[in-house]
Amino acid sequence: MIHIIEKHLDPANRRLLETMFIDRKHLFVDLFGWDIPVVEGRFEIDQFDTPSTVYIVAADDAGAHEASLRLMPSTVPHMLATVFPQLCPAGVPVGPTTWESTRLCLPQRHGAVRRCELRNQLISAMVDFALPRGIDRLTGVLPNAFRKEVLAMGWLAEPLGPAVRVDSGLVGAFAAHVRADTPERLRWSGTYVGSARAVTA
Repeated sequence: MIHIIEKHLDPANRRLLETMFIDRKHLFVDLFGWDIPVVEGRFEIDQFDTPSTVYIVAADDAGAHEASLRLMPSTVPHMLATVFPQLCPAGVPVGPTTWESTRLCLPQRHGAVRRCELRNQLISAMVDFALPRGIDRLTGVLPNAFRKEVLAMGWLAEPLGPAVRVDSGLVGAFAAHVRADTPERLRWSGTYVGSARAVTA
């Protein structure tokens, strides 16, 4: 089940969000070695996990986190503008219809095939979230190898600058345009699978 979480303080969302932050810590801090904040030694929560953030979360049958990503409007402080502006030589794209997508969390325990399935579900749900809200551009920062995959998924997308080496390796920024034909374009590559089971909370 895909959950679109906007009500962060709703008790019904607590278990799902807590297990998400735990999985983010295991992946980004323990496995990747990123130097990012950890709360209470268990939860990876940074300055961009704010009331403006929307989480798209795949949950298992027990209501625990399987995979997730986060979205935030570019009109508030966000990662690309605050931490990585150097990745955009022509300037960081911002505006009311531009949102940033970050923290794609696909835990290693799922295996490669399941991680790909979950990734496609999350991207599909993200597009379905964006379209009715008039969000027409998604930006983000990715390891350069994965950025190349994202740029080749079939939607209209472009790099925002060259890849730059940071402590974790080569990273680069991208922008993907969301239009009425985006689901069909992503379907060509098998990325768009629909999100009919998505629920908003």
